[in-house]
Amino acid sequence: MSKKIKAGLIQQANSENVQSNIDKLTESIADCAKGGAELVVLQELHNSLYFCQTEETCQFDLAEPIPGPSTEHYSKLAKEHGIVLVTSLFEKRAPGLYHNTAVVFEKDGSVAGKYRKMHIPDDPAYYEKFYFTPGDMGFEPINTSVGRLGVLVCWDQWYPEAARLMALAGAEVLIYPTAIGWESSDPEDEQQRQLDAWVISQRGHAVANGLPVISVNRVGHEPDHSGQTKGIQFWGNSFVAGPQGELLATAPHDSEANLLVDIDLERSENVRRWWPFLRDRRIDAYDDLLKRFRD
Repeated sequence: MSKKIKAGLIQQANSENVQSNIDKLTESIADCAKGGAELVVLQELHNSLYFCQTEETCQFDLAEPIPGPSTEHYSKLAKEHGIVLVTSLFEKRAPGLYHNTAVVFEKDGSVAGKYRKMHIPDDPAYYEKFYFTPGDMGFEPINTSVGRLGVLVCWDQWYPEAARLMALAGAEVLIYPTAIGWESSDPEDEQQRQLDAWVISQRGHAVANGLPVISVNRVGHEPDHSGQTKGIQFWGNSFVAGPQGELLATAPHDSEANLLVDIDLERSENVRRWWPFLRDRRIDAYDDLLKRFRD
């Protein structure tokens, strides 16, 4: 397996029309493949608007079984273009049981694996606990023809434990499909702090684990039709960082983009030799990490 891959990141603004969103993604996937992408990553819950701004039982109608219509569609695209494709779907696992699930397709269209989002937020405009049951598949990399992918989802990106466990299990790259933005009442200086923290945290995961990070966010304004807020302005800024946290590419904050980025997976081994953080971990002294709080 080559240690150098070309990744495609699709940063998209969505509408209420699910089919239109899927059609636009289909075109962007083809565009990335035409540009030489071997791995294409989509944003979180890419088929629809980010419906978690409100708590409404009708939104569960957006969920699908896996396998289902979306997995059939994206499987065909992966096979047609000969790419590894990382998707993010609203999974209906069983009656009354739903997950926020990333599904990864191999170049032949087969399902290489899936990951159910482990950390579920519950904040104003991000009422995900109403919709999603926490994942139960742990932090296991997904084996593909382009490498072992440590796929996590959005809120997971704030947790160093998740990134570390993926790295310890042999992930060669960390991948975060994401939906994050500003609530319109946040002042400009607070918006900048939030964006900086988001980028810094994920670049920190890259540094601490000696791995590249791919983060793909939504972009554009999505209204809150309940009127509780003025909606979310998704801040884009999808990016790829190298194993020392170096930024390899960044998308704009205010427009759609298909990024093509060359990633050298072999560099991770060299960085880990220079900075042997995994070697120097004091695993004999970390038991308290399993506690909720240290008294």
